[in-house]
Amino acid sequence: MKDILDSLAQMVEEFGTAPTFEEMPRRTLQDKGIGGPTAAHVIEEVHVPLNLAYLSFTTGSSAFQNIVGVTHPEMEAREKATRLVFEQAKVQSGSNILFTYPPLVNVFTKKALDACGMNCSFLRRSSRDAFLAALYNNRPDVVVGESSFLRSALEDAKSMGMATFLPKEVIILAAGTPLDLELPAVAERILNGLVHDLYGCQEFGWITINGIPVRDDITLVKSPLSGNSMYEVVVGGLPMGDSFPVADSGHICNSAGKIITYRRERTFPEYEVIVRATTLSSDVTIGRVARTILRIKGRIVKVDPGVKTMASQTMLELCSGGDASAEPIIITGPQGTGLFDELVKAQLEYQQMSKSDPVWVKKR
Repeated sequence: MKDILDSLAQMVEEFGTAPTFEEMPRRTLQDKGIGGPTAAHVIEEVHVPLNLAYLSFTTGSSAFQNIVGVTHPEMEAREKATRLVFEQAKVQSGSNILFTYPPLVNVFTKKALDACGMNCSFLRRSSRDAFLAALYNNRPDVVVGESSFLRSALEDAKSMGMATFLPKEVIILAAGTPLDLELPAVAERILNGLVHDLYGCQEFGWITINGIPVRDDITLVKSPLSGNSMYEVVVGGLPMGDSFPVADSGHICNSAGKIITYRRERTFPEYEVIVRATTLSSDVTIGRVARTILRIKGRIVKVDPGVKTMASQTMLELCSGGDASAEPIIITGPQGTGLFDELVKAQLEYQQMSKSDPVWVKKR
C-alpha cells in the first residue's frame, strides 16, 4: 500500500492537471495598471473567479467601500467610453497621463488605456507635495484626479512661487467626486490648462464627460426627489442612485453638455428595477442574473413572477418606492438595456463554464 501511495504522490507532482499554488495565474496590481500607492488601502492577494475580468472597489463616497466585479462582456463598452472621453478632451494617442489615485485606472481599464496608446504613471506618495513634484519632474500631458485635491495643490504651487516652473497646457480630467467649481479657473491661471469633468463609477465605468454621455445605453428619468427638477441617470437599465439637473444653459466645462454632474444629489427614494421580459428561455436563469447584479454591482433587481421569457428584447420597469401612484418607467432593449444584457451574457457564459477546480463540488 505504501508503494501505491508513493506512486500516487509522484503522479500528482508530475502529471497532475490541476495547478499547484505556484502554477496558478497571477494578476498583479501592475497587470491591472494600478500599481501605485494610496493612503486608503492595503495590498492583499485574493482568489479572483475566472468569470470576472477583474475586481475593484466602490469609492465609498456614499457608503462603506464594497467589492465590485467587472465581467468580460462589459469590457467592450468600457473601452468605447474611454475612447470617447479622450476624443472629447482632445487627448492624443501616446500622451503621458499622471494618475493621482491609482484605482481610477479601473474605471477606464488598463486594456482600454493600452488600446488608446496611453503612457500612465502615478505619484511617488499620495500627497499634494508629491503631485507638484511629479508635475515638475514628469511633465505629464494629462492629469487625472479628484478636483479639490488638484485645486489645493495648484494653489500651494502659486503660494510657494513654484507655478512658473510647472508644465503648461496640461489637460485635467477631474474625476472621483463632484467637480470643484474653482478648479477650472485655477488650472487655467497656473497651468494654462483645460479642465474636463468626468462622471462615472467603478461599477459601470465612465458615463459622461462635461455632461455629455459617453455610453449608448444612458437614459434620463424623472427623479422621485420631491420639489426638484432632477433627473436620474440610468445605465443600461440600472439606476445610478444619482440625480442631476438637466439644463439648456449647459455644463460649466462645455455648454453642449446638459447634465449638470457637479450638482449631484442622491436619489431618495431609489427606483426599484423589475424584469418584465427577458430574451432568456428560463426564469431560473434571469433570477440568477438578478442575484449576480446584486453581488457584483450592488443594485437590487427583482424578477416579475410572471416574467415573459424568450421575448424579442429585454423589458425593465423602474418603480418609485416612495410613490405608489407614480407612472412606471419602461426601459427596453437592445439599446436601453445594454449593460443589463451584458450581465445576462456574463451569467450565461458562467453557467456554460465547468468548474476548473475538481475539489469544488456541490451536492444537493
